[in-house]
Amino acid sequence: MTTTNEHTTATATEDTTEYVHEHTPRLAWARHAPEVFKAMIKLDAAARKGLDPVIYELVKIRASQINRCALCLDMHTKDALAAGESVERIVQLSAWEESRHFYTAKEVAAIELTDAVTVLTDGFVPDEVYERAAAHFDEAELTQLIAAIAVINAWNRFGVSTRQVPGHYKPGDIK
Repeated sequence: MTTTNEHTTATATEDTTEYVHEHTPRLAWARHAPEVFKAMIKLDAAARKGLDPVIYELVKIRASQINRCALCLDMHTKDALAAGESVERIVQLSAWEESRHFYTAKEVAAIELTDAVTVLTDGFVPDEVYERAAAHFDEAELTQLIAAIAVINAWNRFGVSTRQVPGHYKPGDIK
């Protein structure tokens, strides 16, 4: 059996579970605003420059978890796995505060900054969060990190508001 998600299959000897039907996107935003989509692609490429690719994917996954963007979670977990990231670190990312020992101090600082910039609970990024990140990243790299966090949050807003469908992305489809 093959579901609407081509990545989930069951053989004849397995249980033939029927999955819920895939939802339809609300809006094909990239088709209706191609210049905005192209600008986002360019902004994304500019934001990633100078950042460790592992940290870059962890940031994208973490912000997408917080924002509940299924399309971005699908995309960035697949990209991270294809780049050699472990399943364990990806799974533990949603509970990183209790799973710090899976990450380097620099990765934890980036993840913590991602949480603070994404949620903005206090209306600003707390000084102590910023200072911990600044201790691990030089000013240029920190600027790129903040840009990467801002860009994935923008992508998440497009994905969530237009209900983009996860499950069809293959690693490397979009760069």
